[in-house]
Amino acid sequence: MSGPEPPVARSIVKVEIWSDVVCPWCYIGKRRFERGLAGFAHRDEVEVVWRSFELDPRAPRESDEDPVERLARKYGMTRDAALEAHARVTGLAAQEGLTYRLDAARPANTFDAHRVLHLAAERGVQAEAEERMFAAYFTEGRRLGDPETLVAVAAEAGVDEAAARDVVQGDAYAEAVAGDEREAGELGITGVPFFVIDRRYGISGAQPAELIQRALEQAWADAHPADA
Repeated sequence: MSGPEPPVARSIVKVEIWSDVVCPWCYIGKRRFERGLAGFAHRDEVEVVWRSFELDPRAPRESDEDPVERLARKYGMTRDAALEAHARVTGLAAQEGLTYRLDAARPANTFDAHRVLHLAAERGVQAEAEERMFAAYFTEGRRLGDPETLVAVAAEAGVDEAAARDVVQGDAYAEAVAGDEREAGELGITGVPFFVIDRRYGISGAQPAELIQRALEQAWADAHPADA
């Protein structure tokens, strides 16, 4: 009698998301992606990988600069225009169930945060760490550039605290972050969020959930032509 049949390898859809944890559109894009994924019939066969992208690699580790003034200076707008821009993105975030407190968010260098996210990926809790960092920054006003705050936030997401501290105090995963950023350049990614599906489709920006769902369905159809 022959033994049991070997398991049949199941193809999956791989989604890579280039993002930064201090990018307001990235958190909104995450929620829209989650809604699009929820509507996808094969959502359990989707692998999601978060990739590193620093909006401002030269940013200081921490800053007390007023976020409204910083936005006005960066884009050459008036303070009133910057306030209106904050109100607009806060309203869009609220539509996705997110509470933004942009007045409390302080700019931070995110290189260490990205290194910790690579650790989280290795430990199987990258999605949880990504979500926790977004919420800590945009809703709770926590300073992700502060090493101890970053370690605490990572631990809240299920990352071993001692391992996170070792990463922050050393240089582990620095090349992984740099590699993600080099790859972004090779793919022509200049802004985030940016979604790459099966290395065939790219979605730039926080697009509607329906568009993301259609892209997932197209990628699935491409990978399973016999089922079409």
